[in-house]
Parts: sequence; C-alpha cells; structure tokens
Amino acid sequence: PIGRCIYGESRIVLFVSAVPCLSGCTPQSAAELRMSDQGKGSASTPAGALAPGSDTYKGWLFKWTNYLKGYQRRWFVLSNGLLSYYRTQAEMAHTCRGTINLATAHIDTEDACNIVLSSGGRTYHLKASTEVERQRWVTALELAKAKAIRMMNDQSDDSGDEEPTTQSDRSEGIQGTLKTLISKLDDLGTCNDLIAKHGAALQRSLSELEALRVPVEGGEKVKGVNERATLFRITSNAMINACRDFLDLAETHSRRWQRALQYEREQRIHLEETIEQLAKQHNSLERAWREAPTLSKGEASDEDEDTEYFDAMEDSPAFITVTATENTQHRSVSPYGLGGQTNDWNQENVSEMQPLRRRRSHIPDKPNYSLNLWSIMKNCIGKELSKIPMPVNFNEPLSMLQRLTEDLEYHELLDKAARCESSLEQLCLVAAFSVSSYSTTIHRTAKPFNPLLGETYELDRLEDFGYRSLCEQVSHHPPAASHHVISQRGWTLWQEITIASKFRGKYLSIMPLGAIHLQFHSSGNHYVWRKVTSTVHNIIVGKLWIDQSGDIEIVNHRTKETCQLKFSPYSYFSREVPRKVTGVVSDSGGQAHYILSGTWDDKIESSKIVQSSKGGSGSEGKQKTVYQTLSPKLLWKKYPLPDNAENMYFFSALALTLNEPEDGVGLTDSRLRPDQRLMEAGRWDEANSEKQRLEEKQRAVRRRREAEATDGFQPQWFHKRTNAITGETNFVYKGGYWEAKDSQDWSMCTEIF
Repeated sequence: PIGRCIYGESRIVLFVSAVPCLSGCTPQSAAELRMSDQGKGSASTPAGALAPGSDTYKGWLFKWTNYLKGYQRRWFVLSNGLLSYYRTQAEMAHTCRGTINLATAHIDTEDACNIVLSSGGRTYHLKASTEVERQRWVTALELAKAKAIRMMNDQSDDSGDEEPTTQSDRSEGIQGTLKTLISKLDDLGTCNDLIAKHGAALQRSLSELEALRVPVEGGEKVKGVNERATLFRITSNAMINACRDFLDLAETHSRRWQRALQYEREQRIHLEETIEQLAKQHNSLERAWREAPTLSKGEASDEDEDTEYFDAMEDSPAFITVTATENTQHRSVSPYGLGGQTNDWNQENVSEMQPLRRRRSHIPDKPNYSLNLWSIMKNCIGKELSKIPMPVNFNEPLSMLQRLTEDLEYHELLDKAARCESSLEQLCLVAAFSVSSYSTTIHRTAKPFNPLLGETYELDRLEDFGYRSLCEQVSHHPPAASHHVISQRGWTLWQEITIASKFRGKYLSIMPLGAIHLQFHSSGNHYVWRKVTSTVHNIIVGKLWIDQSGDIEIVNHRTKETCQLKFSPYSYFSREVPRKVTGVVSDSGGQAHYILSGTWDDKIESSKIVQSSKGGSGSEGKQKTVYQTLSPKLLWKKYPLPDNAENMYFFSALALTLNEPEDGVGLTDSRLRPDQRLMEAGRWDEANSEKQRLEEKQRAVRRRREAEATDGFQPQWFHKRTNAITGETNFVYKGGYWEAKDSQDWSMCTEIF
C-alpha cells in the first residue's frame, strides 16, 4: 500500500526509475513512484519519469538565471544524451529554452545540492532541493553521458564501412543481440564506477563520524552517512539487476549463436566444394573445346547444318550462302567494286588519309595501383553508374565526350560512301562504319570520365581529313551528350546519346539511348540507326572482358532501303566465331542484295547476292533461304594498336591524340579538365582530390541554380529541336562554335573547371 511506503523505499524506487538503462524496478513500482511523488511535491521530483528501459528522464530543478532573479524553477528533460529545459511542462510542445550535449559535457558537483554542467562555452548552474535528489540527477546524467559517448564512437566507427542494404534476418538478429549485450556490459562498467565513487564518499563520512565531538554536529553527520549508505545500496542493487539481465540474455542467445555459427560453417564448406566443382568442369570443358574438331569455311556446304551463315532476327528467314565460282557471269555486276573488283575499298586513296600535322604517339604508362574493387562496388548493385562516386583508378584518362568522338576513327568509310553512286553500296559502307565504332572497345574496360555539365570537346581535323567535330554535355542526370560532325567530303553526322548503365554484381550493362543521323550532301540520303548494348563481364572476380550484343537496323529514309545487323552475344558453348556480326542489305521491297559478315573487333566483308532459292528447314523448323554470292570483298579492317598499347590503356592511334593539348580550344574543353590531365600524367592521388573538388563545385552550382528557380541549364552550342523523320526532340547543333574559335572570343563560356 502506498500509505505504508517508507521514505527510504520511496527513494530507492525514485533512483532506479531515474536510471534509464537499468531495469531495476517493475511497472508496478514505477506507478508507486509517480503516486508517492505527487504527494510530496518536491521541487526536483521527476513526476514525468518513465518506466525502466526508457532513455528519457524528466523532473524539476532550479537553474541560475542572473543576479536579479537568482535561481528559477525549470522543467528539465534528459533524452538521447541531450539535457533540455523549459519554463513549464506545457512548453515542451513548442518552445525549448536551451539544450546541452552530454557527450561533450563536464559534470561537477559544488556542494550537497548543486550541479554544474559545462560544454562548449555554455554552463548550467543547477540546484536540487536535497542532496539525494541531486545525486539522482548526477547518476542519471553520468549514465546518459556514457551512453552518448558510446553512440558517438559507434557512429564514427560505422561511417567508413557501411553494411550492405540487404541482410538476412538471422544476421540482423545476431547483430542486434550483440549490441544489446555490449550496452549491458557498458552499463556494468558505469555502475562499477559509481559504486567506487559512492563507496569512497561513504568511507569519508564514516571517518568524519568517528572524529565528531559535538552532539548536534554528530546528528547531521549520521544523517549524511545514512543517505550515502542508501545511495550505495541503490547503486549496488541496480548493478545486480544489470548483471542478471546480462546473464539472462547470454543464456538465451548462446544456443542460437551456436546453431547460427554451425550453419555458416556448413554453408562455407558447401560453397568451397561448389567452387571446386565448377573449376574442374571449366577445365574439362576447355580441354574438350580445344580437342574438338572444327569445320573450316571451305568444308561447309549448303546441305550441312553447320553452313548456316546467319542466325536471322525475329520475323526474318534464316539463310545460307554459297560462293559462286570465279568464272561466273555475275563477276562484274557492281560498277564500284562490290561485284568483282580486286582492290579493297579501304585501300583506295591512301594518300588522302595521311595527316598534315605530326601528333603524339604515346602517353605516360599507366601506374600499377592496387585497389579493392569489391569494397567500393558492394553497395552499388542496381544503381545508376553515373550516380556512383568512383575514384580515377577505374577510369581511363579520356572523357565520355572523347570516347564518343572515337566513332570517327574510320571516317574514311564515310568519305568513300559519299562517292558511291549506288545507294545500296553506300548502305554497306555505312553499316561497316557503324560496326567499326566498337573495334576500340575490345580491350577498353576502363570507365571514361563523366563530363561536367556544359563540358565540350572539339576535334578539328579540317586540314587533315576535312571534318570538324564538336561534343557538349547537355544534361547531367540523366547524362546526355550531343555530337555534331560536318565534313567537306560530302557528309554530316549528328547524334544525342544518353548512357543508361546498371551494375548487376557480376557484370556491367551499358545501354546507349538515342539515334545517330548521317546525311550525304549530294544524294540527300539520310540514314538513322541506334547502338547496341555493351556488357563488361567479371567485374568482381576474373579478367575483365567486354561484349557487344543486340540488333541494329539502319534505314535510309529517302529510299527506304534497310540493313539488318545482328551482334551475336558470346557463348562459351557456341561453335560460332566470337564477336560475330552478320547482316543483310535489302531494298525498299525487302529483296536482299548484299550479305555482310565479320566480327566487330576485326573486319567486315560484303558479298553481293547473285541468286537466291528456298532451302530446307533448319533446326527450329524455319525454312532457310540459300543465297549464291560472289566472293566477299573487304569493307573495313581494324588498324593495329600502337606499340606498348597495353601500358597505355589500350588506346588506339586516334585515342592517343584526343587529350593532346591544343591552342585555341574553348574554355570548357575536356583537354583543360585538371583531374583528367593529372590522371594521364600518373598522379592519381592528386587526380582523385581534384575530381572530388570538381564534382562538389558542380553540385554547388546546381543547388544555386535550383535556389534561384531559373529555367535550368541551357547548353551553349546546342538547342532542342524536333526531328522530322523520327519525331524525337533532342539537342542539335545551333552554330557559332567554330566562328568563336576563329575570333578567339570565349566570353560566353562559363567557368566549370
């Protein structure tokens, strides 16, 4: 019964409920505490104190305000390591008068009833009504301070190594239990310190009691000894309760931990056995593949299933090619060389391709820096690659704008196509050009730099090869670049490419979005096509390698002639040539005229069809078309890589010149980007720091633009227009760049570096 609750027992309940991390009283005792406190009405009574396990402790204290008003009664709330105060309890809903962080605070006691809190130049002078009340608050403050310091240390330890966003429930349960046990263990340490402190105070009081001579003074000291003994007993009980909680938790979870540990051991053993089996299977398959007999092209016939030349796309018939004899009457069908001329197309007019200016042929060797890829990539699965902060260790010293410009490496194919009188022959060369842009990617597994918004790149080869190229980053999220090329040799090319990329754990998919437009000046032939998907394999384990897969449809919108290209994905079990590309060039009526074949990393050949007939059914039940063709003619062949290319990021001859410093370029040109320049020089640590500075500068500009509520970023050299052929709205070149370069007036350029 509450009426028989003695003063000492009431103080025990008060203290235990004031320690939020110790469960030393039951909900029933907490109710007794609130009822007994209401009857006493003490100035520092924690009438709002919560049940054990709560992190909040509330109560009245007197706070020093100034010399005129002295100490004033205030409502204090201790929660989550912060001590806040209010004039009244009602003010908690709207007005906080002050807060002090206990993690960095110093707690001191001046006399029997005073508490002094100081942190960061702020000091609170507090007073309780009795020494016992003061000690309750001091104990609660010290426990809250210890917990706040632990939380701060835990956060600093966890900030550098975030755990994956997805974990098993079993792992989460173990981690939560461990944290609870660690917290309880820390509580024991704190209580141990308090017991030592109170024990020393009790010893001093007993010593003073023995030396007393005056009876009145002796009564006061005896009272003090009793209060200190009570506090000592309360703290000891709290510590015992904490020990009991710790022991109960340990016994409850011990068997669960043992089962979980045994399960993890079994899973690890199973995984090791699986990996070992896969390795053995891999070796067996590799040996079988090497020993298996292979059919040469000359052994193929139109009756053999292996002579299928092209795995056709959906809704297209599969076909087989048969090369006609050399004395066929169709030898000279093509007036330009597709039919029977002996000279290869890309061997003509070699003298026209020689550059007038000697450019660099090497860059500093790539440094050998080791880096734990998984530690960076483990939290990136499923995210957009352009939004992941990457060190330059994964980059090559070229920007995406420069990689886009590399499509022009075999520009002579377009020069020859511009001279074609036959639109079908021209379409064959355009198809070869579309494939040639992938030849530089076979060893280029590094990531180009993401261009800054408004960054540009020019490639002025007017004197050497008759063309000028300009790229500009017109959007950052999603990343989009616009490209425009005009050639004095009869063609114009433009495109806007948005790169969508996803990291899938084992591989990285890169999906270029957007159409490529090519128009020839004399004929008006307007070709449109799109790029295929690039995939980088073995991102985590193994040697990186890249593959291209998908279909390309090239359409001449003036004549309605088409070319269907198929990039076959690599398969370990396939007997096809790796990186195979096949295609059919058809007129507006759908009749096939040329067969294209080759690989995207080596060459493309064309064969003129002289006769077609229906063959037998293939393995899938589809009827095959047998094409009789003339001997294949080489359209395009890849240039050999420069010497020492393996130490220069596998750059081609053109790629080595792309970042070469040039005079007179725009202020936003990629050649002037400092982090990219530092990386090329082999100073990767400085490059990483500079990359972070540039990215932060770009974010600050974006925030300022959003705060000013402007219309958003507007590119300097491109503007949005709707294409009459495709109906798409994209950025196209509006002019002015080359005129600005001629006059060297770059006043309109913003400072982005």
